Amino acid sequence: MNPKDSIANDSIEDYYVRFEGDSILMSSIELDEVYIFGKLEFTNRNDKLRYYILRRKTLKVYPYAKLAAERLVELNDSLQLIKKRRHQRRYTRKVQKYIEGEFSEELKKLTRTEGQILVKLIHRQTGTTAFDLVKELRSGWRAFWYNTTASLFKISLKEEFQPEEIHEDYLIEDILQRAFAASRLERQESVLDYDYAQLTNKWKSRPPSTGN
Repeated sequence: MNPKDSIANDSIEDYYVRFEGDSILMSSIELDEVYIFGKLEFTNRNDKLRYYILRRKTLKVYPYAKLAAERLVELNDSLQLIKKRRHQRRYTRKVQKYIEGEFSEELKKLTRTEGQILVKLIHRQTGTTAFDLVKELRSGWRAFWYNTTASLFKISLKEEFQPEEIHEDYLIEDILQRAFAASRLERQESVLDYDYAQLTNKWKSRPPSTGN
């Protein structure tokens, strides 16, 4: 056997890829992160019904939370370019009126549970509670009344999204991730620090308590 043949057979060949219109050769292709979802399993019929009701409500309100996050980023980016405090306040008031006009009529149609899910998703998308967002854009007094009014309908504007601690919040995250993968919703990553795969393993090994 020729030694050169042995070396050729034992060597590892490198393959390079060039995309159309790109002059750079690459030895590897970076792929998007992909989740492998397990089959949905439920302990009883009530749990299954609860999940599908939660899914319907989550899919309905998520676009509002996504839009709220986008508007907040736009507002903050614009305020960075405005130097005078007086002009910042004027611009903020203008944006507030626009957002209220964009949201108010649709939000009036939400049920109590849909409203509470929306509050949680706003925290997921912005890292700030709905109460604090109102407090930042309005006065603290106005935020107090917003929260008081919401409390009359058993909605807390101070509610946070905590999928690590609250099983229903994990279910909401699971619903979102499956909807993103199926292209039912446009993906917008959470600004909160948690890992969906780790959450899934955690809740599989630790069944939820009755309170959650």
